[in-house]
Amino acid sequence: MTQLAGAVWPQIPEAALLVVPLGSVEQHGHHLPLATDTTVAAAVSRAALPGLADALLAPALPYGASGEHEGFPGTVSIGTEALTTVLVELGRSACRWAPRLLVVNGHGGNLEALGAAVPLLRSEGRDVAWFPCGVPGGDAHAGRTETSLMLHVEPAGVREADAVAGETAPLAEILPRLRAGGVRAVSPTGVLGDPSGASAAEGAGLLVAITARLVEAVRRWEVDPAGRLRS
Repeated sequence: MTQLAGAVWPQIPEAALLVVPLGSVEQHGHHLPLATDTTVAAAVSRAALPGLADALLAPALPYGASGEHEGFPGTVSIGTEALTTVLVELGRSACRWAPRLLVVNGHGGNLEALGAAVPLLRSEGRDVAWFPCGVPGGDAHAGRTETSLMLHVEPAGVREADAVAGETAPLAEILPRLRAGGVRAVSPTGVLGDPSGASAAEGAGLLVAITARLVEAVRRWEVDPAGRLRS
């Protein structure tokens, strides 16, 4: 495994695939750290690297568009416009030497910026794509899914004794209220889901599944109109 931050320039392969984890700094209830999304995106990227030819792991981008969580202390959001600019300029710079660039995204609030930046970069002739760390059927935020993943990849950061449930209604049902008033208007705990039953074993299985989807998606490298790798 080669990490970009620890490499020297002669080590950079000519056919490099640069993998950039993208996360956020935002509340994750009473029990998960603010850097959860970044931690998960970085863990998925590291786990996938052995299956990716000539891949380099870049330092994670820890700030994202998290305005919906700003009702809670600790959240730091740079917003969609700024994140779009960061992604565009990062892509333009990295693609001067990296033939391909992949952003591995750990936060749903970053989707608008990715959907703007990546197609723009592709229209300029740069081979850029992004991939989500989502789990089909998983809960939306700081529930069982993310708690299990964190119990596996960074167990010391999980305060299991402080875990409480939040709003458990389907995301489609609460989305209008979420957009109007942010997460705090929907869930006073900051959780969208229920962390009960989370386990490190479940998290290990989830990480394997996400990683396998990512490796297969990179192998095929088919990109949809929003710049997302098809999986």
